[in-house]
Amino acid sequence: MILRIGIAGITGRMGHLLVEEAGAAGLDLVGGIGRAGEPVPQGAVLLADIAALAAASAVVVDFTNAATAQATASALAQAGTPWVLGTSGLSGADEAAVAEAARRIPVVYAANFSAGVNLVLALAERMAAALPSDTYDAEIVEMHHRQKVDAPSGTAIAIGRAVAKGRGVALADVTESGRHGHTGARKPGAIGFAALRGGQVVGEHTLLFAAGTEHIALTHRAFDRRTFASGAIRAARWIVTRPPGLYSMMDVIEMT
Repeated sequence: MILRIGIAGITGRMGHLLVEEAGAAGLDLVGGIGRAGEPVPQGAVLLADIAALAAASAVVVDFTNAATAQATASALAQAGTPWVLGTSGLSGADEAAVAEAARRIPVVYAANFSAGVNLVLALAERMAAALPSDTYDAEIVEMHHRQKVDAPSGTAIAIGRAVAKGRGVALADVTESGRHGHTGARKPGAIGFAALRGGQVVGEHTLLFAAGTEHIALTHRAFDRRTFASGAIRAARWIVTRPPGLYSMMDVIEMT
């Protein structure tokens, strides 16, 4: 049976790429939802709302914005439709809604769907566990295009969470971001963030462990958004056979 896929955010840049990647994978695109006035990909149809999309689809891939997360979580859970979620900038309440939906449906929630970034996350956790936080300062620098509305990026936060997990701490307790003016000395064990915006950079992330005797840098650069789209389609094909639960892209990579 050909997999019926719906795309939330189909009129955006990622939506257009998802349509192309879904077609290349031989999936049946039932349609999508998007912003009024934005171009609809050739051959695609717009459905009335997320409830209609959930009812028509065997899986929904979602690259919209954080403001829609809670409503989407409710609609997909009610319909029993698996969910691949790539929206960034979710609040604690949004993530709680995603976790609640995952009690009823399988959800792949990832800050980044590229295989390379997810391997960076795995390495970040291992490095953080091996490098003492009182000796190696952790700093995360990211750069994106000028249109990006959230900072730090979802991927940068995911890297920070990986470092925090490796160190056995909560990221919220050690985050140091947006330094300006007379900040005082760097706090021991802090995980620092710096966000750069300009041009049309798809995405660049560097994790730096800085000690007095050495620096270790782990960098990922994305040159084409298609890597995110192809990863999301891979996740969509994988998630439809899974039981309810909250999964990561690393689960997809390790089990396919």
